[in-house]
Amino acid sequence: MVTNETTLYALSTCSHCKSTKKLLTECNVEYNYIEVDDLEGEERKAILTDIRELNPRCSFPTIKINKTVIVGYKEDEIKKALGIQNES
Repeated sequence: MVTNETTLYALSTCSHCKSTKKLLTECNVEYNYIEVDDLEGEERKAILTDIRELNPRCSFPTIKINKTVIVGYKEDEIKKALGIQNES
């Protein structure tokens, strides 16, 4: 199990978000998963404020791995941030 402080901000209908979730699961990473479109009211507002601090465009997926923020499904960047070597 890879130990990182990882949070995935996603939309339930986003294919890139689903791919990111699948990658993290396949890499055996423990992570917090927040489907923003399932939140309501103040909770949703607070999460969107958090996301804008990491990613001003507030696009999805937004992934925070330790202090690294990755916007979009970028497999190589995600693996690098997790300290996982790509098999060549």
